[in-house]
This record gives sequence, structure tokens and C-alpha cells, in this order.
Amino acid sequence: MHRQVFLLASAQALFQTVSVLVMTVGALAGAKIAARPELATLPIAAMFLGTAVVTFPASMWMTRVGRRAGFVLGALLGVAGGISGAAGIWAGSLLLLSFGAFLVGAYQAFAQFYRFAAGEVSDDAFRPRAISLVMAGGVVAALAGPLVGRYGANLLSAEYAGSFLLVALVSMSGAGVLLGLRIPAPKAEAAAAGAGRPLPAVVLQPAYLVALFGAATGYGIMILAMTATPLALVHHHHDLSAAATVIQLHVLGMSLPSFFTGALIARFGVLRVMLAGVLVLAGHVVLTLTGTGFGSFASALVLLGVGWNFLYIGGTALLTTTYAPMERGKAQATNDMTIFVVGLICSFGAAALLQVFGWQMMNLLLLPWLGLAALALVWLGWRNRKLLSAPA
Repeated sequence: MHRQVFLLASAQALFQTVSVLVMTVGALAGAKIAARPELATLPIAAMFLGTAVVTFPASMWMTRVGRRAGFVLGALLGVAGGISGAAGIWAGSLLLLSFGAFLVGAYQAFAQFYRFAAGEVSDDAFRPRAISLVMAGGVVAALAGPLVGRYGANLLSAEYAGSFLLVALVSMSGAGVLLGLRIPAPKAEAAAAGAGRPLPAVVLQPAYLVALFGAATGYGIMILAMTATPLALVHHHHDLSAAATVIQLHVLGMSLPSFFTGALIARFGVLRVMLAGVLVLAGHVVLTLTGTGFGSFASALVLLGVGWNFLYIGGTALLTTTYAPMERGKAQATNDMTIFVVGLICSFGAAALLQVFGWQMMNLLLLPWLGLAALALVWLGWRNRKLLSAPA
């Protein structure tokens, strides 16, 4: 059990290095070759489109062939994405760069199931901590992703082409790690999949909907702000080094809490931890209003990462309580596909929102969304308490 979780955490570290690298330089590379400023974040949006399109078929395919085969295929798609992205930059083609990012998004679609796989190989007591430990693999990505992206930026004469070649190299390393997984192929589960409840019966459960809305809120807000950050930093006269450092601090904020988020859920309950995530994201918005200096960007992005961590891991833990084993493929796929559609919309709209409203007002507009998430969590807590106190 512990060995499998360690391998999944290692694979998560490598995958998230790729993801953070693309988030760091993708919009900057797009801005170099885009015909209009509003199209600068098209590669980032293409990455989330790839994730949204591939998530459901990836999940259903893995119920038949097993986790390892799917995870290795995903990493190989990342290799192809890195090569295509580098070729697109070299040729000055935004379309080819975006196609490479789309393939990286397909890699992300498979990698999003690492955390579910950790829960599947763990017993009930270890499950929340296993999910947290896999997500903690992002600590490596926080340090490596922006660093590798910055190193590769000037590796070749075409700026940022080297960064995408390094995407291919890191993805290949991830495939090598995943070959060591020994998660049994769920043959019986695949055969029994038809015996589960219909998808609407699973999705329309109050706990499922709140878990999904909470995770989508954390992910959407995080992607919107994170995608806009490098562009906003450059606009406010900060250089690539400053942007890379801010992204590093942000991803550390995303990853470091994972070492204790599972313990917090076990002690205080998942709804309280998710509500704390909403409050931390509100703190991010407040900090963006303090100015456009490096300190304001850095502190706000750290809170953005911590808030995402509490909502995303909490939402994942809550979601795992809402379906039976034979329902996991469709339940997990629907959850992640919805989250990444939200991420797609937020990533594509980031450049336009930044252009129209500016950095501070763009973040201020997120407060009503956070208010709805808080109300949903409070409502589910009240509903559960009411059910528990009802006569048998």
C-alpha cells in the first residue's frame, strides 16, 4: 500500500512539474506568436480543453485495462505534447503550440486519477492521508516547474522552445516511474459496472454536488488567477525571474499543506476544511488589493494555493463517499471532466478579463463565486446534522 502511494506521489511530482512549467511559460510563449493579446492564453486553454475532452474516456478505459496502462499512456501523450509545443514555437505557429498543450492536457486527464488510485490501494484509515500525500508530490513541482521552464526558455534560439522539449523529457521520466505500479486491473469491477446506479442518481446526491462545486470553485479560481499572473507581472514591469518565483511560491502553497490536509480532515471534518479553503481564497482576493508590487503578488498567490488545496483535496475526499466501487469510473470522470471544463473557461477568459478589468478588479469579481461555495458547504453541514438528529 505504502509503496504504491509513494510511486503515485513520485508520478504526481513529475506530472505537476510539466503542468506548472506549461502554466509558467505557456501564456508568455503564446504572447510571442499570437496575433492579438487576447489570444496569449490560448495554449493554456487548449491544455484544459485536452483534459476536459479526454477525462471521461480515460476513466472508462481504465476500468477495463487497469490504472497502470492508462497512466503510462497519459505520460507518453505528455512526451508528444512537449515535442509538438516546441515545434510550434520554432515554426511560430500558435495552432501547433496549442495542439502540443492539448496533448499535455490529455496527460493531465490521466494524471488526475493518481489521487483516486491512491485511495483505491489504501485502507479506510489511510485513505485521506494517501490522497494528501500524492498531492504533496507537487512540492517538487513547485521548485522544479518554474525553474525548468526558466532554464529552457533560452536553451534554443526560439525562446521557450527548449522549455517544451524539457516537458517531453520529464513526461518520459513519469512513464518510467509508472511502469513500477502494481494496481490490479479491475476485471470484476468492469463487469459489474452495469449493476451500479444510473449516473444521474449518483451525481444528483447533495454530497456529490457540493463536493463537485467546492472542488470546481477552488480549481476555477486558482486557474483564472494563476493563468493571469505571469501576464499581470510583466504588465506591471516585473521580469520572467519574478514571475517564476511567484509561481514557485504559489505551487508550494498548493502542495505543502497536503502533508497535513488529510489529518485536518480526519480531525475537523471535510466540510470545515473546505470552508476554511473558501475563507483562504477570500484572503487571496484581499491581498491582491494591496498593490502590484512583488510582495503583494507573492503573498496573494501563496494563499491562492492553500485555498485550492483545502477545497480540492476536501472535495476529492468527500466525493469518494458518494459512490460504490462499481460506480467509480463514471462518478470520478464526471467530477473531473466538469472541473476541467470550468478550468478551460477560466484559463481562456483570463487574458481577456485581465485586459478589460485589470489584475485587482478581476480578482474582486471572484467574491460572489466564493460566497456561493460557502453557502453550499454550510447548507450540506446543516442538512447532514438534521438527518443525523432525525428519528430512526
